[in-house]
Amino acid sequence: EVDFWIIPIIQGFVQIEELVVNYSESSDDDKSSPETPPQESTCVDDIHPTFLVALISRRSRHRAGMRYKRRGVDKNGNVANYVETEQLIHVHNHTLSYIQTRGSVPVFWSQVGYRYNPRPRLDKSENETVSCFRAHFEEQLKNYKKQVIINLVDQTGREKIIGDAYLKQVLLYNNANLTYVSFDFHEHW
Repeated sequence: EVDFWIIPIIQGFVQIEELVVNYSESSDDDKSSPETPPQESTCVDDIHPTFLVALISRRSRHRAGMRYKRRGVDKNGNVANYVETEQLIHVHNHTLSYIQTRGSVPVFWSQVGYRYNPRPRLDKSENETVSCFRAHFEEQLKNYKKQVIINLVDQTGREKIIGDAYLKQVLLYNNANLTYVSFDFHEHW
């Protein structure tokens, strides 16, 4: 009876843009080459095809919090600061979707203190983490089927303890629908 007074909202971001692509324009190199014959436009649309592109990010209400204050996973498998971002492209009466999720490493860990970049610590043992890690990825696989996990934590510095715990949980879970990739962007910065 109170549904009339409840307004559904999301915390996130939405942007929708229309893009026009001109296939008939060629690069400066193509224009200056004497061997390159003039090209006919090969687009399905007569002149300029339009694409409708939408980006929608939805932040979970579970375990939301400030950076350094909310980390890891909870007993229900919810990870801190979880965001699902969907990119939609509509062209020629077809809609394509790509979804990317991100969140805190799904083990029990925290960072204590107010100084910049406090040292992370594991808060529960490997065995205590297994069921919550499993709950997190069972929900992910139920929603998205196969997943590629990209671990972005520092593999050699102070975050190594978190990265090692993450990899250990992935190996214990041993699910063929998960692909684990460790990418240390600190090395490529």
